[in-house]
Amino acid sequence: MIIRSKAPLRLGLAGGGSDVSPYSDLYGGLVLNATINLYAYCIIEELEEERICIDSYDAACNLQFPLQGQLPVDGKADLVKGVYNRVVRDFGPVPGGFRITTWNDAPAGSGLGTSSTMVVCILKAFVEWMSLPLGDYEIARLSYEIERKDLGLSGGKQDQYAAAFGGFNFIEFLPDDRVIVNPLKVKRWITDELESSLLLYFTGKSRSSAAIIDKQRQNTSSGNAQAIEAMHKIRQSAIDMKAAVLKGDMAEFARILGSSWENKKKMAEGITNENIQHAFDVAMAAGAKSGKVSGAGGGGFIMFFVAPECKKRVEEALKALDGFVLPFLFTDGGAHGWKIYPTDTVAK
Repeated sequence: MIIRSKAPLRLGLAGGGSDVSPYSDLYGGLVLNATINLYAYCIIEELEEERICIDSYDAACNLQFPLQGQLPVDGKADLVKGVYNRVVRDFGPVPGGFRITTWNDAPAGSGLGTSSTMVVCILKAFVEWMSLPLGDYEIARLSYEIERKDLGLSGGKQDQYAAAFGGFNFIEFLPDDRVIVNPLKVKRWITDELESSLLLYFTGKSRSSAAIIDKQRQNTSSGNAQAIEAMHKIRQSAIDMKAAVLKGDMAEFARILGSSWENKKKMAEGITNENIQHAFDVAMAAGAKSGKVSGAGGGGFIMFFVAPECKKRVEEALKALDGFVLPFLFTDGGAHGWKIYPTDTVAK
């Protein structure tokens, strides 16, 4: 038997960073995000041999182990190992030996939630394989615990819930790791207009979000007034952006996006740099109205808001830089998995 799963990456539209502890524990976080048609993928193939084979294209490694209860977390394909270790710990041994293969449509460190989405995707494959009693909330929560607590990787909570639920979601992050996902019913013409107006540009440089997020957490814990005030404004931007999206107010959407970026830069050092600023300068000179780096900052993707009639001109201007423009569409579905039962006909 073969089990496949996929989970969508996300664009953080507003409120990103307010989902990171301790801010979300002290003040409550609010995030508006939407999933796009770029995915994390996982395949589990049952083997006759009592062994575990890991093929991780993003981590660029191929590993083999005897079938065992826990795998060593040593910096090699740790996302796969972390999910496996937690599944075995919480739900018992897997049915037998297997090969697991994983890859992403976007580069790691791109600001689209690739790592967290991959954890959701891998967990969804195990849920399908072992018929585990986990719904969307449970998958998102367990994925968060695996990545942040078991593996000790810095970050927030929004990516796991975006990947598990899919679509446009207004998400509340409350004390004690409580999360409420509010799916938004966005009219078709509004999503069409957003797709026509948003341009996703990869800066050519991936980055590790851990250092930026750790600095952000430190600023909150130490009571850094400027950083906390900026975070309050970012949190409010999620409320304002939700109203703009539901009403289809593109002028307000563009204004909030730009304002969020200005506040985001005050949260911690390293969020922007010369490479990012140069891309902004080029895009704005060509006609972009506003923009914001996706994810923690420091590199990865920039989301620009552009009047549709100016979009090709901005694309051409950005082509002169080291990165690339990546087309995308919004998507409704969250993580899902399915089983394939090979037949004699398929085998031939």
